[in-house]
Amino acid sequence: MLYITGWCRSGSTMLGDVLAEAPGVVHVGELRFLWRNGVLGTGSNRRCGCGVTHRECPVWSKVLEEIRPAGRSLVEHAADVVAWQEAYRTRHTRRVLRDPPRNGWPATLAAAYHAIARVSGARIIVDSSKYASDAALLSTLPGIEGRYVHLVRDPRAVAWSWLRPKEYTGYRSALNSTLHWVAFNLAADAVGRAHRTDSLRIRYEALAAGPRAAVDRILTLIGHEGPNPVTADGTVELTGNHTVTGNPNRFDRGRITIGEDRRWHTALPRHQRFAATLPALPLLRRYGYERRA
Repeated sequence: MLYITGWCRSGSTMLGDVLAEAPGVVHVGELRFLWRNGVLGTGSNRRCGCGVTHRECPVWSKVLEEIRPAGRSLVEHAADVVAWQEAYRTRHTRRVLRDPPRNGWPATLAAAYHAIARVSGARIIVDSSKYASDAALLSTLPGIEGRYVHLVRDPRAVAWSWLRPKEYTGYRSALNSTLHWVAFNLAADAVGRAHRTDSLRIRYEALAAGPRAAVDRILTLIGHEGPNPVTADGTVELTGNHTVTGNPNRFDRGRITIGEDRRWHTALPRHQRFAATLPALPLLRRYGYERRA
């Protein structure tokens, strides 16, 4: 089991889809939102990566039905799950590491992972939900052996991405994005410290510059001995997926080139650059980024 932590717009969907091209690996996207988006329909991104709704999908329809408690409809169970998840927000990560709240979410998450393994036949599941509070749960779940990748990207690049709304999610100001960037990355650091030998921190920029080497490191972390799906020229063939939600690039198919989007260097307005830099100053040096706005 590999859990990707960090903040949104950092390349986790792309990374998960690339890893899923390795034999025996399945990328489920942002599994945390399966019940909110896929059953209740109250979130965005309500289609599976295969193109249909989650309840029509041949994978998720089986998973949802398998883990539904007897006597509860899918909608009733989904409402229960979303309510349980409120005790497992990012800000609760350190408490979860010490003493997880006692409600139905851990058992549901464990049941979902086991059902996914049975339905997909995969040996390794990649969850790119990025909720460090859920990553903190893995070591407590029966039959789950957790590995963790903390994916971090320059906050100025992330802010630039949030200033350009996408189909599945809206706009955030540079300040709002960076405050979340700080909180989510600090929570990811806490999980990494708790699982030092089972964790990697990878910068988006390093992944884009050397995708084959970065993927090699992750495959080693998860004990995967099969071929690396990334070629020497930094390309990979995407064949399809059943991701719950994530960046619209999860619908991409065919051969893609992994590279860095550097448009923010010239396009991010100066006042937005300062707003994305100042709150992040304590972490910029830790992650190897320039502190100058």
